[in-house]
Amino acid sequence: MSPRFVPASVTELQRVGVLAGLSGETLRQLAERMRREEVPAGTRLITEDGADDRFFVLLSGLAAVSQRDRGGRSLLRPGEAFGEVAAALGTTRTATVTAMTPCTVASCDRATFAELVRPVFADDA
Repeated sequence: MSPRFVPASVTELQRVGVLAGLSGETLRQLAERMRREEVPAGTRLITEDGADDRFFVLLSGLAAVSQRDRGGRSLLRPGEAFGEVAAALGTTRTATVTAMTPCTVASCDRATFAELVRPVFADDA
């Protein structure tokens, strides 16, 4: 992962299903605060029971979701988000997400998630 900060773009975030309903201004603010990263296949993006609370969106590539007790759970495709449980609740990770192919992801910290993204999940409840 690159040590320098590269923000996500509004265009990239508009393609993420859960973010599609955000206003243009909110997407702009989110894009400025989301770190965009290129990761090689095999990279663990999040680890079950880990303390990291970043929220992620998959911009390109494929990633596998697994749980220790249940094995493989699902496959993430571009435009899907993950990490919302830990970001919203401040809990440990509920699953492991591993890049199956080279991937581009964007992520934000818990404070940014709470301010700009969490209301989208609250509306779905």
